[in-house]
Parts: sequence; C-alpha cells; structure tokens
Amino acid sequence: MARERSLPKASHSPRDATAITLVDSLPKGAEAVIVGATGGIGEALLALLAEDSRIGLIHAWSRQQVRSTNPKIVPAAVDITDEASIAKAAGAVKSAHLIIVATGLLHAPDGFEREKTWRDLDLGNLTRSFAINAIGPALVAKHLLPLMPRNERAIFSAISARVGSIGDNRLGGWYGCRASKAALNQLIKTLSIELARSRPRAVCAGLHPGTVDTALSEPFQANVPERNLFSRERAARQLLNVLNGLTLSDSGNLFAWDGTQVPF
Repeated sequence: MARERSLPKASHSPRDATAITLVDSLPKGAEAVIVGATGGIGEALLALLAEDSRIGLIHAWSRQQVRSTNPKIVPAAVDITDEASIAKAAGAVKSAHLIIVATGLLHAPDGFEREKTWRDLDLGNLTRSFAINAIGPALVAKHLLPLMPRNERAIFSAISARVGSIGDNRLGGWYGCRASKAALNQLIKTLSIELARSRPRAVCAGLHPGTVDTALSEPFQANVPERNLFSRERAARQLLNVLNGLTLSDSGNLFAWDGTQVPF
C-alpha cells in the first residue's frame, strides 16, 4: 500500500481562496492532473491549484499518496515507470484541461549520482534516467492526452531543464540527465504535432523551473546566487504564470520560469 503524505497549506488566507486564479485562460471548472504531487514543485503546484477558483478538480498522482480533506483533490498512487498504474489512475479522469508532469531525476539518496565524466557512465543509471525523465512522461501523455477536451483550451506540460538543451550545452557532464531531458524535449515536440490534429486548442510545452529549493538542487545550491534560488511556492507560481500565457504558436517548445524560450 502506498504511503500517504499530508498536503501543506498554501500561504493564502481562506477568505481570499474563491477569488484566486493563476490559470484564467482555462475554462471554469477545469480538471487538472498533477503528476509527482508530493515532490518539491508538484506539492507547491497542488497547494496553489487547490485554492484556484478556476480549477474544479485536481487529480494528485504520486508514489506516496497525498492525504487531503479538500474535496477538490483526488489522490492516486502512481509510479510513472509502471504503465498499469498510470492507466488505472487515468480511468478516474473525466476531462483533462491541465496536465503537469512534475517528476524528474538527477540524483537520489540511494547513491544514484549525476555523471561528471564519461568514466561514470553506467547502463543501469542511464536506463533509470530515461525511465523517469522521458519514458514516464511519455506514458502519462499516452493515457491522458486522449482525455483532453476537443474544443476547449487545454495544456500538457512536463518539467524539463535547461541542461537538456543541446544548443545551450557548454559545460558537459551530467550525461544521463542531459540526454534524458533532451529526449523529453523531443517527445514534447512530437506530441504537440499529433495533439494539434485532434485538439486544435491544446498546448503542449516543456518547462524549465530554474533552481528551486528542493532536495534535487541541494547539492549545488551553494553555487547559486540567492536571488536565483526560488522557493517552491514562487517556482510553482512562475510556472503556472508561464503556462497561462502560452499560445498555440508556443506549442512544442521549452520555456523557462520567466517565459523566455529555451533552445533545444
């Protein structure tokens, strides 16, 4: 049985909740899916959307199932490397207007580390990077994109990273993360082309959140200027703001936290 985690309260006062919206480009009562809802960014996104007056229902997917008394939140235990769990959770989604895949792997407490040189390359670690950073989001798309409305605005997005940009790679290293995020960017581009044929009002985009104060960035935060290290809530707000402003011509591309396009 999946472990449960309580959803933290957002910083807004309850009396303001009915007036708050960060996604006013979506239809009122929009249904959202947050994948990785107990991760640093995913948890912050879930807290904000739970208070968003535009959102009617939020499916919170995570390996550690969310525990919440909020009637808007529908928790589900999902492992994105297990397609059967994705398919089962997708069965509870009626119409997906907003999908955010907020999962990712750079390093892990079990000894999994980013590669600093080609001598660190390992078949198992590379496979794990691609499974979580690219294949998992692709399988989520497989089961959720058909649930997007055909004639309403909808958004599919996944957390990518600037390190996945081939054109912006000047430092090298981090082989598995760079390559798997580059693969994710290509998947997003390809998904956007097919999506446009059946859902002409839908947008598909990758997101670079910047450096966020989470366990993922902790090992190298000392090298990040304080002004460039974002709190989880600030990062979530910035990403929702970017998604809210995306147009159909933006579909298939990668955007940073400030709305600028990142080259592939």
